[in-house]
Amino acid sequence: MDAVGWGIVGYGWVARDFMEPGIRAAGHRLVAVSDPNPESRAAAERAGARGHADLAALIAEPEVEAVYVATPNHLHRIAVEALAAAGKAILCEKPMAATLGDAEAMVRAVESQNIFYGTAFDQRHHPAHRTIRAQVEAGRLGTVTAVRIVYACWLGRDWSEAGQPNWRIDAAQAGGGALMDLAPHGLDLVDFLVGEPITDLAALTQSRVQDYAVDDGALLIGRTAGGALASLHVAYNCPDALPRRRLEVVGTKGLLVAENTMGQTAGGSLTFIDGASGRAEPLAFDADSSPFTEQVRAFGSALRRPEERAAYSASRDLHTMRLVARAYGQG
Repeated sequence: MDAVGWGIVGYGWVARDFMEPGIRAAGHRLVAVSDPNPESRAAAERAGARGHADLAALIAEPEVEAVYVATPNHLHRIAVEALAAAGKAILCEKPMAATLGDAEAMVRAVESQNIFYGTAFDQRHHPAHRTIRAQVEAGRLGTVTAVRIVYACWLGRDWSEAGQPNWRIDAAQAGGGALMDLAPHGLDLVDFLVGEPITDLAALTQSRVQDYAVDDGALLIGRTAGGALASLHVAYNCPDALPRRRLEVVGTKGLLVAENTMGQTAGGSLTFIDGASGRAEPLAFDADSSPFTEQVRAFGSALRRPEERAAYSASRDLHTMRLVARAYGQG
């Protein structure tokens, strides 16, 4: 497959530390970046891309075929609508937007223009999680009864790059706190692993430790269309030195346990525990490839091969956004 020319809107730490290396590792090219911050543009130029202060200049780049949107959440709609009007393929960071209304408008924009769109649920692409899905599909767990996820970190008020504000704790920019930031990954991952979307959901949030207005923790309890239960614990108030990234899929024949796979980095571990004997079996997966690399590879392949685009659905991603709104008592 020939290399895809990528653009990035918003060149913060996730784009710089994970997406740009993922583009390179997948054999694609980062052509251009748009970011109002001159330091961010300089970082992009050091990576070999052209830096622009505004989105229009990036859109005008003829070599840019696909664009990764990594701005603060409240700016997603503006970027997606402009990119859709220009006919660019779009991979937008989660959550889709800071508000459900913006997310709905984004879906209208991409569907009305017949744009290839995906939300950047990179956890779908972690090699360990793809192995879990294959094990579930092969019937090794029997009937899946539950999925349990812990995805937590420490995010204090000063958690930001030097000289830049921490927009993740600003409700107007982020739309919420730990629940808004971390829960979409888990909600989407349940659907990916089990093959059933969550349809029923209840949630409790907390603002117990951090000194900011958005929530610093949440527990979500859900049930899929087929009756499997799901629990998610997400947090901004968990010290990073503690165990804080765990995924379990429970079935009538066994249990799959993934540790340190939730997140942007490669690696972690995956174990199958037999339901009859209790025997633990480590399972192999590609521990060297990051979910960002695999996400870029999959999106680029679907861009070149339209028959692969069935794996992406703006309407499905909007359902996840509606679950988030419901968790906040807005739906």
